[in-house]
Formats: sequence, structure tokens, C-alpha cells
Amino acid sequence: LELIFCDLELVEKRLERMEQGAKRGKKPDEAEKRLLLKFKDALERETALRDIEFNIEEQKAMRTLQFLSTKPEIVVINLRENDLNTEKAERLQKDVQEYLKDRETSVITLCGKMEMEIAQLLAEEARAFLDDLKIKEPALNKLIRLSYNLLSLISFFTVGEDEVKAWTIKQGMEALKAAGKIHSDIERGFIRAEVIGFNEFIDSGASMAKAKEKGLLRLEGKNYIVKDGDIINFRFNI
Repeated sequence: LELIFCDLELVEKRLERMEQGAKRGKKPDEAEKRLLLKFKDALERETALRDIEFNIEEQKAMRTLQFLSTKPEIVVINLRENDLNTEKAERLQKDVQEYLKDRETSVITLCGKMEMEIAQLLAEEARAFLDDLKIKEPALNKLIRLSYNLLSLISFFTVGEDEVKAWTIKQGMEALKAAGKIHSDIERGFIRAEVIGFNEFIDSGASMAKAKEKGLLRLEGKNYIVKDGDIINFRFNI
């Protein structure tokens, strides 16, 4: 509700400025006013703007306003450790999903106490802890992936002599624009992108030399659509 109230305050202030401008003789934008009143009506009914249908023109107008309640929503159910991976947990998640079926909302379950304990363990200890509980991975990983999917985000990697770095971009971004996320000079002087998928890299023993021997490292042009997990070396010249 806090996000809805923040958006409502934004709309009311904008309508107030519009009204003050009209008193000074400035003619208001009637299309914008109608749209703001539509927002106001929904928000006063405590309805998030993500749950309202808008046409293409209305969606374009909304982008400049940066509403908070248009953002995707995730409901996290915090369970007791004993309830993880049980019929009770599945039933609770289904009940919440059914309750929220008319909203653009995703639901995930986890045990906050357990996640905190896992985060404090070394990697090997954490793996053993999860294996004992027959859990494939921490719920935090699932939550991160879900968040990325809802926001239409992916990550690609660059590898240097002393560091590996992940870069977050929008799904569907071309290699040229992805290069610009690292540095504008790389985008401006883009020549080619050397690309290998993460799984291909791991299957090659996590060795770039072996990947090259197998012919798995490929050259892509500026229009290549970057995929999640791609490892990329950008060739450029300025």
C-alpha cells in the first residue's frame, strides 16, 4: 500500500500544479489531465497501476512519471524450517496465488532463518548443509532469478586476467549496446564480439583455451542478441 500511496501523492501534486497553472492562464493538457484522473481513481481504490490495463499511448506517458506501483510485485512467504518442501507449504503457496490471481504478482516460499544461516557458511559447508536437507539451492538464488525475469533482465560476463565481472542488461539487447554498458569507447569502436555460452565454458573444463580448441568460441557482429550467461570479449578500436 505504501507504493500506491506514494503514487497517489505524485498524481495529486501534478494535478494541483496543473490547476494552479490554469488559474494563471496556462491551458492544461486535457489528455494528460484525463490520464492523471484515471490514475487517481485507481489509486484511491488501492489498486496498483500494474493491475490496470493501459493502451500504448498511455503506457508511453506513464514512463516519464516513474510510478512505483507499476513495478512487478513478488510476495515472499516466510516459512518455518519444518514446513519447507511439505504439502502444507505447497498448499499455502497455491492459496496465496489463488488469492492474488487478478494481480500481476509472483509468489515464492522460503525460510528466512535458514537463508541467513546459509549466507554465513563457506561454500562447501553451505553445499553440505543443503544436501542434508535435500535442497537443490538456496531460495535466495530462486528469488534473484525470479526478480530478473520479472524485470526482463539478464547478465553477461567479461573475464580479465585478475577478475570476472557480471553486467546486467535488458533482455533482447544487441552486442553493440551491451558493449556500451562497459564503456562508451568500446561501443564506439566496436569490431566484433568473441562469445561463448556459460554452459559451454563449463563443459570445456572452465578453460578458455580448451573452448577455443573445440571451436566453441565464436565471433558475433553488432546485431547479435546477447544471451543470459554469455561470456564476451569485445574487440574494438578507437
